[in-house]
Amino acid sequence: MTLKRELGLLPLAAIVFFNVSGGPYGIEDVVSSFGPGLALLLLVLTPVLWSLPVSLAMAEMAAAMPDEGGYVTWVRRAFGPFWGFQVGWWSWIDSFVDVAVYPALFVEYLKFWYPGMAPLERWLLAVLFIVVLTTLNVVGVRPTGRAAVALSILALLPVAALVVVGLATAVQAPWRPLVAEGRTVGAGLGVGLAVVMWNYSGWDTPSTCLGEAKAPEHAFRRALFLALPVIAAAYLLPVGAVLATGATEWTTWETGALPALARAVGGAWLGHAVAVGAVVSAAGLFLTLLLTNSRLPYVLARDGLMPAGLAAVHPRFGTPWVAVLLSAGLYAAFAVFSFKELIVLNVWLYSLSLLVELGAFVRLRGEPGMARPWRVPGGLGSTLVVAGVPAALSLLAMATAGWLNTLAGLTAALTGPVVYAAMRAPRRDCRR
Repeated sequence: MTLKRELGLLPLAAIVFFNVSGGPYGIEDVVSSFGPGLALLLLVLTPVLWSLPVSLAMAEMAAAMPDEGGYVTWVRRAFGPFWGFQVGWWSWIDSFVDVAVYPALFVEYLKFWYPGMAPLERWLLAVLFIVVLTTLNVVGVRPTGRAAVALSILALLPVAALVVVGLATAVQAPWRPLVAEGRTVGAGLGVGLAVVMWNYSGWDTPSTCLGEAKAPEHAFRRALFLALPVIAAAYLLPVGAVLATGATEWTTWETGALPALARAVGGAWLGHAVAVGAVVSAAGLFLTLLLTNSRLPYVLARDGLMPAGLAAVHPRFGTPWVAVLLSAGLYAAFAVFSFKELIVLNVWLYSLSLLVELGAFVRLRGEPGMARPWRVPGGLGSTLVVAGVPAALSLLAMATAGWLNTLAGLTAALTGPVVYAAMRAPRRDCRR
């Protein structure tokens, strides 16, 4: 059985939106950590210095090799199967920490209306959340893509309302003060870029389902460039609008506070609307990240680098259903734990993967005979800029992680060569 090509431009753009962002939910503590002015500056600079270069590189590679697996197949073409396996494996185990957060986050936002929720109720709601969205993924990419479009609209509408109300009641410049007490602009920019860039990460991730997109050599690029300004505006505008009202004390902003901030700006109705948007965003994040990350074990199994059963395709729905169910099961298991202290694995493993992917972009630029329906304008200079700037920021993020976090990241990264060696080891034939 083969996968079905059923993802159009809008569903693909919605998948990009959720793989990268999902809206401003969770960005709040950047303001209290760095100060209003510096936070707004970071939200402007990061799309330019980080998101745009990565998007350009991924758009060119998708046009040249619009294959299922995306960056895994690009890296394999550039550097061979060992490195193709590494980026796929690192990204998949990274998703255990990343995607497992969203069922718990979904339940946490529901507590806005039901703060007395018992532990059993929280667990049952998280399980129901996982089962429903996993079922949708198994049923097909077309209903999953359509659901992603609907969820992205529902997640953004309350944000738009918050921006309108905030700007209508603005009384002060949102960028004052420039920095939080004890910080300087120079030092804050260095650390702040390393922090904020993770809210703009994931431009490569939707490439894993290129084999299920219609005209992927063109659609993926258009989806990236459609989602980029939406994501940037969805971060910058609500933060600026709330700060401009002066209705809240910016030093108290913390992750998950956006519904409460909206209530302070526009009243109870706006707080409830933004809380609904946060719940919907958590659903969209899990739905689409399960879609894109489950393609990693599928592609690796198809290439003989993971157990062959993971390459099974559903005879009716045309989805890699075994890989979807295994990924969902692992996310459910990891959701039992608290991963705030392990989220650095996302920093390290994503950075390592992206560095190899950018290296593949540069390497394949010199490969003769590779058709490119679209390419980044310019010659060697633009290639080095597009790859070099985000690579430098990735190294910056890894350098600021601290020695303990670096040790944890390296340990997780080293599992890739071990698993690869085990999968490639010759099997003894015991037949007589």
